[in-house]
Amino acid sequence: MELRHLKYFLKLAEELSFVRAAEKLFISQPPLSRQIKELETELGATLFERNNKRVALTEAGKFYEKEVRELIKNLERINTQTKKISENQSGEFRIAYVSSTFSGAISNLVQHLTEQYPYVRFRLYEVPTIKQINAIEDLKIDLGIVRAPLHSPKIATQLWFKDSFSLVFNKNLYIIEKEQDIPTLSESTFVFFNKDYAPQYYENLLQICAHFGFTPKVVHESNNVSSIIQLVKNGLGVSIVPTSILRSHLFPELGCIELKTIPLFTDILLATPKNHVSDISKTAIAFLKKEIPETLKGKI
Repeated sequence: MELRHLKYFLKLAEELSFVRAAEKLFISQPPLSRQIKELETELGATLFERNNKRVALTEAGKFYEKEVRELIKNLERINTQTKKISENQSGEFRIAYVSSTFSGAISNLVQHLTEQYPYVRFRLYEVPTIKQINAIEDLKIDLGIVRAPLHSPKIATQLWFKDSFSLVFNKNLYIIEKEQDIPTLSESTFVFFNKDYAPQYYENLLQICAHFGFTPKVVHESNNVSSIIQLVKNGLGVSIVPTSILRSHLFPELGCIELKTIPLFTDILLATPKNHVSDISKTAIAFLKKEIPETLKGKI
């Protein structure tokens, strides 16, 4: 039995006419009759009742039609999934992100991609922008979520969103109600990202403090935004973080003030190896662009 036997059978079952079925299959009637006879002989069952006036499915034929249609549907699904796996030869799609991007969107992304590509393994890595650049250039990362600037002839980028900065502090220890109160923190302890980990981001924070007339006393540094938030929550200092990250770090002890008087933003980029953008990457980027928080959409 070959696949063409099943296709010929289904077309005849649909048309119930050898003439019409042969026309739709672009063959003559005798080969169609021969193929159907071969199929019935192999099955040891009569699938059609034939006479000069009509062609009709037997009870066995009706059952066989139902099962074969389901079989063909499954075969098409298998072929589609095989093609998707082939497009990503390793069967693995690697996503890197900086810790200061909001985790909710990334979690939703992985769930969405898993539904679209169930046979692909998705790997998540928290990696600073500097290391991501090298990994993307070496094709070790398929999609990177980084903070600008990023300058590389081997990497293509798209803007995801522009993020503002916010002061974050423990409300039980500091009374800060507006931006104009920030200069009172000139002698306070600050918690910043490590300079070697995120040099441009570190410089941005220094610029913000300079805008308010002081140089911050950076006592604690961390490579992870969740650790920074935890240190602030525990009263070990104040910090300046991307506004978007506060959506996933809601604690009753924390107060925050968005810095709206400073024309300084940090761009979040979606980065892929140039000339190596897969269908999965395109799907991921399209999804993320719909996942931008409502509070940030106006800043793009």
